[in-house]
Amino acid sequence: MKRKWVAGVAACVCAAAVMLSGCQIGNKEIVVTGSLSGKQVFSLDKTMCGLKEAKVYLTNYQNIYGTAYTINLWQHDFGDDSLTQYVKDIALEELTRVYCMDLLAQSQEMALSEEELLKVSEAAKEYYGSLSEEELTYLGVSQMDIEEYYTHYALAQKLYNSLTDGVNDEVSDDEARVMEIMQIYVTEKTDAWEVRQKLQQGDDFAALANNYNELSAIQVTVARDDLPDEVEEAAFRLDNDEISGMIETENGYYFIKCLNKYDEELTEANKSNIVEKREKEAFDDVYNEFISSLSSNLNVELWEELELQTDGTLTTNSFFTVFEKYCSEI
Repeated sequence: MKRKWVAGVAACVCAAAVMLSGCQIGNKEIVVTGSLSGKQVFSLDKTMCGLKEAKVYLTNYQNIYGTAYTINLWQHDFGDDSLTQYVKDIALEELTRVYCMDLLAQSQEMALSEEELLKVSEAAKEYYGSLSEEELTYLGVSQMDIEEYYTHYALAQKLYNSLTDGVNDEVSDDEARVMEIMQIYVTEKTDAWEVRQKLQQGDDFAALANNYNELSAIQVTVARDDLPDEVEEAAFRLDNDEISGMIETENGYYFIKCLNKYDEELTEANKSNIVEKREKEAFDDVYNEFISSLSSNLNVELWEELELQTDGTLTTNSFFTVFEKYCSEI
């Protein structure tokens, strides 16, 4: 099974980010000039992203993120444009990520095979055929345009899989272990002494947590790296129902009670998270160095003036799922 790299619909594992508030890709500032035409959203080196491709991403994301529990969020007035801004940020982030990855792939002389291009063509045919007349008019795309956008996406996925192919995907139960605990955290040493004394006297841990704990939650599930090092070391040695002693850290004092030292279901899920983290680290080593050398230009005026059409006439939301249907193994 090939790995999935995409954000939003799938898992985000790349470091690129373009936000209108910060105007940057990764850690590199975008140069904002007037050199782009009214149909070009951004450029990376000599590569241009056109308005039609941006609209495809925008329209799909507005329908993916604009619905929650079958409720159309666009029909509600939240008093600001935060949802619109969020959708536009996600779309721009994803597009710049794809274009950066394609440039990196090309620099490594990587291209799609004839078989992969055939899969892209089949995906484009299905997605294009799903568009209504209203959507075709708004997007202004042809089937060949959709095929081009899927080609960009597929090459980015192929690059990611290539750069992460050698990552070790074996994760031990102990490395991935997730446990359920109750915690008491206090900042003052006098409070910590009081808690320790009361625990030694046999007071109920939960009752003391309700009275003393300064964290937002008392009962939580934790994996390795979720707690300060000293606390993790003590917590992961505990058996069920066992309570730690007072654990001193740089910022305060902890007491931990183990409720379940091994949550099997969450541990299995965490193994995938650990592999994804390893993949991201392997990818970023190459990717971040590459994008640091890119010249970039964002057409801020065009992007800020581009409005979402949320009156219900545009409902397409399957651009990414159709891609997965045909191209997940690229």
